[in-house]
Amino acid sequence: MWRMKDPIRHKLPETRWPTAREAEDSLLFSPIRIGETLLEHRTWVPAMVPWRATEEGFVTRNILDWYGRFAAGRPAAIVVEATGIRDIPSGPLLRIGHDRFIPGLKELVETVRRESEGHTRLFIQIIDFLAVKRRPEKEKFFDRFLIITESHRRALSEATSDERWLAADESSIRAFLNSAPDSMIDLVLNEREIESLRYGYRERVTDVGLPHIQELPSVLPDYFANAAARARTAGFDGVELHYAHAYTMAGFLSARNDRSDGYGGARENRVRLPLEVYRAIRNKVGIDFVVGVRFLGDEVISGGSRIDDAVFFGIEFARTGFDYLSISKGGKFEDASQPKVGHAVYPYTGQSGYECMPTVWSDERGPFGRNVPLAAAIKHAVNLAGFSQPVIASGGIATFEQAEGILRREEADIVASARQSLADPDWFRRVLAGRGAEIRRCEFTNYCEGLDQMHKQVTCKLWDRLRLDEASVSKSQDGRRRLVAPS
Repeated sequence: MWRMKDPIRHKLPETRWPTAREAEDSLLFSPIRIGETLLEHRTWVPAMVPWRATEEGFVTRNILDWYGRFAAGRPAAIVVEATGIRDIPSGPLLRIGHDRFIPGLKELVETVRRESEGHTRLFIQIIDFLAVKRRPEKEKFFDRFLIITESHRRALSEATSDERWLAADESSIRAFLNSAPDSMIDLVLNEREIESLRYGYRERVTDVGLPHIQELPSVLPDYFANAAARARTAGFDGVELHYAHAYTMAGFLSARNDRSDGYGGARENRVRLPLEVYRAIRNKVGIDFVVGVRFLGDEVISGGSRIDDAVFFGIEFARTGFDYLSISKGGKFEDASQPKVGHAVYPYTGQSGYECMPTVWSDERGPFGRNVPLAAAIKHAVNLAGFSQPVIASGGIATFEQAEGILRREEADIVASARQSLADPDWFRRVLAGRGAEIRRCEFTNYCEGLDQMHKQVTCKLWDRLRLDEASVSKSQDGRRRLVAPS
């Protein structure tokens, strides 16, 4: 696992909470318009995957309770978790790839409206992802998954100085490799095969030799557009297109995308499909439905996109008509830690993952507001180009002073808070009521992220063992944790 060199344990920043009057007069609690939709203020709960859907991707009672609890805190906006646009199995993640998912999503919208008393706008993040397989047992990999080629025979012959491998039967080659040391395997397998053995097989947008990867530019616009139309039918205020982290659309934006079909290489080509997806959606849902985007200010991987790429993309997104730009960082497969056998690689375990969700164990910069400069650079460039779409900053933001400072310095237009909102879904209401001292403050230990990594139902260590004996409390599958924060 990637580890920061000589990490420093940072304390939560000291803060002064505002009076109710100060909060009411602040920028944080001032209204802002996103497209045709007015937000009551600039507080935002970004997408978090809680692992509460059914295996078939349907909304459950636990999903309704999860979002209803956030809505009771009355943030200006909530973004529902990454929701798959294809009608394919994807485990306990929400899906929107077929009309049969609409009734459950409609109930989710109604729940948020009811619990927030109409104060919270609701968006849904829609996503496409490519195949990621679990790390196989060595014997299974060599017996079932490796395709023996002439290249393997030649490499094995050279590595052992034995030409008999050139004509050996496949079973002998597989048996030899299965018992061979890593140093020998490194000489025989190519880079992708070694990755599949030690990390699990993973598709990339650059695997154009695979027909379903080659055709992505021709099929994804319709997948996204149809998903957005279902979101509108279900009653959402808009959609957020997931162009960040380790998933399909981020792969097209990445500087590592070298497709030669007009959708890779130069920035203008890499942004082509993301813009085509937007246009297909807009043609489907009209101009009065919010269409925003979540993308990376920095991939944080070797050969990846940096802030200059993100600035270019941000201007193009604004020029094309996206209603808001939400900025994230890192969270890539390329530098992730090696998973255990039988587990899938997790894109938040390397340096890029740390930068996405920094913890109190950090370097001199610390974790608080660490990613805000990326949002600021994109906002300033977008504004200088003559566009005014709101830019959303996130990452280690947990106090009124932090949020208000970001807005007053014009580093962003809206402030998103995931982990702090999980720690205390009522923190916006407490601030606005002048009761900030009562807030349950996130400690940024990433207990929640550790549960996500294990695909367990996500909770917060600050409240998941409190009042477990309440008759109405919903509990985790092992019965040891409550699933929503106490009211």
